[in-house]
Amino acid sequence: MMTEAQVEDAARRLFEAERDRRQIRLLSLDFPDATMDDAYRVQAALVRRKAASGLTVKGWKIGLTSKAMQSALSIDIPDSGILFDDMVFEDGGTVPAGRFIQPRIEAEIAFVMKAPLAGPDISIDDVLDATDYVTPALEILDTRIERMNKETGRIRTFFDTISDNAANAGIVVGGRSAGPRDADLRWIGAIVSRNGEVEETGLGAGVLDHPAKGMVWLANRLHQYGMRIEAGQVVLSGSFIRPVECRPGDEIVSDFGPYGTIRIAFA
Repeated sequence: MMTEAQVEDAARRLFEAERDRRQIRLLSLDFPDATMDDAYRVQAALVRRKAASGLTVKGWKIGLTSKAMQSALSIDIPDSGILFDDMVFEDGGTVPAGRFIQPRIEAEIAFVMKAPLAGPDISIDDVLDATDYVTPALEILDTRIERMNKETGRIRTFFDTISDNAANAGIVVGGRSAGPRDADLRWIGAIVSRNGEVEETGLGAGVLDHPAKGMVWLANRLHQYGMRIEAGQVVLSGSFIRPVECRPGDEIVSDFGPYGTIRIAFA
């Protein structure tokens, strides 16, 4: 287990890296014996720093919901991070130049809550009962930690990703919303294009077979820490595509078919 001083040191490095728009070396190299609990302790310390800087919590993101992404980080469960108000971008808007380090885009279904959702032992029905509506969304990922250390050849681990607020950076919500029981969430999908060329496609079933299963996992995990998903919060349920790299000048369009289209550009 990491000491409190080590946890705070790691959180400080991440906070300063995001502020200065630069990447730091893999935290897993400095703390090779760190556990998943340690990773969430670092994330919590980072969140406290963000809140102290004046940011407001808007919700949650669930990540690593696909087998491919779990395998890449040698993990067999999802992870989670916290959404803040400065992460919200308008549909059709433009991300300012230099805002992120290495941004990538994922397509997801967002759950907007009308009631609190707390574990333990909740079900998909509990999730749907607590949800006001679902809506198409894009998540912008960024990493304040290097993806690979050039000196050692080591790549990021779950410890690096979770500590870095699950690579959270931005959220774009748009398209047409639907009641949580008015749509087959497994069959909501998207065609994601970059500059007019299709890059990725996917369906909601790619998220643990049903996007609400990620919500079940999150609510039950938060219960272990005396926390819950609150009414009014937005939860990104997990991506059903591989991340798409976003370069300066790129325009990303995500076509959700009957549920509308979301656009975001990068200056």
